[in-house]
Amino acid sequence: MAQEQTWHIGTNGPWLTVSGETRHPRGAVLILHGGDVNSTAATTPWEAAVLRMIPFAWALRRAWSDSGLVVMRLRLRLRGWNGTGTDALADTRRALEEVERRFGPIPVVTTGHSMGGRAVLRAADAPHVRGVLGLAPWICDNDPVEPLRDRHLLIAHADFDATTSPDESRAYVHRAREVAASADFVPVHLDSHPMVRISRWNELAVAFTGHVLGWAGTCTAAR
Repeated sequence: MAQEQTWHIGTNGPWLTVSGETRHPRGAVLILHGGDVNSTAATTPWEAAVLRMIPFAWALRRAWSDSGLVVMRLRLRLRGWNGTGTDALADTRRALEEVERRFGPIPVVTTGHSMGGRAVLRAADAPHVRGVLGLAPWICDNDPVEPLRDRHLLIAHADFDATTSPDESRAYVHRAREVAASADFVPVHLDSHPMVRISRWNELAVAFTGHVLGWAGTCTAAR
């Protein structure tokens, strides 16, 4: 595996763990972990939510680094959404700004699990985001779809998820079709919120990323 490096954005985070093509990338993926509804505790690199996203970075790097993909895992400063979610959303926007500062206006696909899924949906209106992948995202019925205007959206949700709602995800995708370039929902059968059947989730991430960036592959979506 290619060597990873960690970038600090600001004095106290957030932090980006970066791998893949970092010299002249043609596209980027930003990966976000999940968290809690309420917590002001600082995140650590060894938390299950943070570690859970490592296989996605590996799979994306294996599939697309030769095509020019830079892969970045974002570690948020705080574990919780905390009402307004300003910390998680601010961290996400700062990371996207850092991508542009370092690499220029390359297209970006954002991928987020659970609370991280909510953050990438809210930050979809950042200038160079082209696609958003929500992995069992935490969604409420008042969450806006306008940030997804002209973006590609895919939400994957386990049918046995007892933490976040597959029904909310389906409803969100339905609403997003009014503004998004595309919006699809994929059920992941016989799985739950921790994404135990990781190979299936990885396949979706790899296919969606390649499709959005125009490199190869499509994602078979259930409407």
